[in-house]
Amino acid sequence: MKKLTYSKAIREAAIEEMNRDDKVFLMGEDVGVMGNTFGCFIGLRDMFGARRVIDTPISEEGFTSMCVAAAMRGLRPVAELMYNDFITVCGDPIFNQAAKTRYMTGGQVKVPMVLRLPMGSGRRNAGHHSQSLEALFCHFPGLKVVAPGCPADAKGLLKAAIRDDDPVMIMEHKLLYAKKGEVPEDEDYIVPLGKANVTREGTDITVITWSREARFAEEAADKLAAEGISTEVLDLRSLVPLDWDAIVKSVSKTHNVVIVSEETKRGSYAGEISAQINEDLYDELDAPVLRVCAPNIVSPFSPVLEDLNFAQPDDIVQAVKKVLNK
Repeated sequence: MKKLTYSKAIREAAIEEMNRDDKVFLMGEDVGVMGNTFGCFIGLRDMFGARRVIDTPISEEGFTSMCVAAAMRGLRPVAELMYNDFITVCGDPIFNQAAKTRYMTGGQVKVPMVLRLPMGSGRRNAGHHSQSLEALFCHFPGLKVVAPGCPADAKGLLKAAIRDDDPVMIMEHKLLYAKKGEVPEDEDYIVPLGKANVTREGTDITVITWSREARFAEEAADKLAAEGISTEVLDLRSLVPLDWDAIVKSVSKTHNVVIVSEETKRGSYAGEISAQINEDLYDELDAPVLRVCAPNIVSPFSPVLEDLNFAQPDDIVQAVKKVLNK
């Protein structure tokens, strides 16, 4: 193992995959000369040249369309929207073309592209740059959606996504880029798509979550342990495909569930998971499933209000106690 920041783990994954396969290339705003807004690709333009590390104009619909076409022709583009919020201006190439082409051609045309999507609040970026839109991506059949919550998963999931023959959306929380964690040194280290990770074993309640909230859930579990409550933290990592077997195993053990997400509560993917649990695992539940999400408001610019806008460890603690009647 070695310690890397989340951003350096992404950089390492990109270098390894670009060395392994010359069909892999990077594209996006400021990914070349600047090395990405969050420093993930510093030096890669010098290593691989301007033909494989491509700076684009501020035209998200244009360069995502180019990536879809390049993937159809056999290349493996890794594109980046500076913020996941910008997906709203390039819906057609992603939702109508990338997501549907393999099915509508009977598998004759694949779209092996990766779209990296910095997401989440906490940087005082206000309403246009602070959303968590994973539920939008998960809605469209044909797209795979992952949300790494630590450096090891950031590296392993990116490598798996680049090698996958379907379009993969990678949701990367902006406040995780500077966080350090242990990463395996093996260059062939992969985190398979569709595999959740129990980051903490417990017996009283399961907290299902992903991305930055998985780290908050672990902090909450520490606080709850001090009060004699045993909390299992299930970091989904992959939202589509969803590791339903891992959910079934954990819920069948603890019989209580809290789902934590930074999304707005209305229409959230947390709501979808809650519905699936209620439909298929109702007899396993000792209490109703509780969601901890952001309120249905535009993300505020005010630091005080923004910090109240998404789940903090203490919010998870209170939700667990509510479910357990503690």
